[in-house]
Amino acid sequence: MAAPSSDSIPSHNKAWIYSEYGIAVDVLKFDSSVAVPQPKEDQVLIKVVAASLNPVDSKRMRGFFKDIDSPLPTVPGYDVAGVVVKVGSQVKNFKEGDEVYGDINDKALDHPKNFGSLAEYTAAEEKLVALKPKNLSFAEAASLPLAIETAYEGLERTGFSAGKSILVLGGAGGVGTHVIQLAKHVFGASKVAATASTAKLELLKSLGADLAIDYTKDNFEDLPEKFDVVYDAVGQCDRAVKAVKEGGQVVTIVGPVTPPASIFLLTSKGSILDKLKPYLESGKVKPLIDSKGPFPFSKTVEAFSYLDTNRATGKVVVYPIP
Repeated sequence: MAAPSSDSIPSHNKAWIYSEYGIAVDVLKFDSSVAVPQPKEDQVLIKVVAASLNPVDSKRMRGFFKDIDSPLPTVPGYDVAGVVVKVGSQVKNFKEGDEVYGDINDKALDHPKNFGSLAEYTAAEEKLVALKPKNLSFAEAASLPLAIETAYEGLERTGFSAGKSILVLGGAGGVGTHVIQLAKHVFGASKVAATASTAKLELLKSLGADLAIDYTKDNFEDLPEKFDVVYDAVGQCDRAVKAVKEGGQVVTIVGPVTPPASIFLLTSKGSILDKLKPYLESGKVKPLIDSKGPFPFSKTVEAFSYLDTNRATGKVVVYPIP
């Protein structure tokens, strides 16, 4: 797609922004004239085409970690897909016109950028983004970075490897859908089990789950079978530790933590996206966008309200922008 050349980048752009903490419907406002960020020497400026929402966006907007947040006002959004329109002086791997995607915040909870991806333009460090796989649309690419990197790094953290078994709690969510696929198709799991509600069990199987557990009917911790690794993407750590083999690993991305489990917070890296590119290009690992979306840029508040129901299957995406 044609991107503006660097001499035609506007000084101001449209963005969603909040100046106080609260839920989106109360605090998130559309502003048609927010200053476009200037890329630092190690950053690229991206003309945003699509963004996706993550639970961390909502928690941040509500002020759940305001003590370690960047100062307000904030343009939310971690995940981006778009076109590079300007590069900082020290950027080596990208040029104007490159189609890229990534999670633009190095550490999710430690002073994330106050200019995120829910705008026409955003800036991100070169090390946080990667070239978009050609077979993916911008909306599909935007759905991936934070969730697939969290899935991958969490599996790495447990020492997951071929021949091991895994139980995924929250298999139909943004992160869980990728834990299933990566465990099965990238790491070579011997058995993948995952939990979801009744209507989503077939989806789990299509992603690679050997055993789909209906959490509305069965308690996974009561199964006679135990697992080498339990990946908790929903916050059921107290139950997760009962489903792991002796000497196995439990990793959670939602506190509180019950020993011997460990909590894991993502460090964003474009290199993970590069590593997974062959699996994305071959179709072995697929993005999953919730069927209520993508939401147009004008409906970003509605997109947040839907995210907050915790009922999304896969990812909530905002596209096109604008």
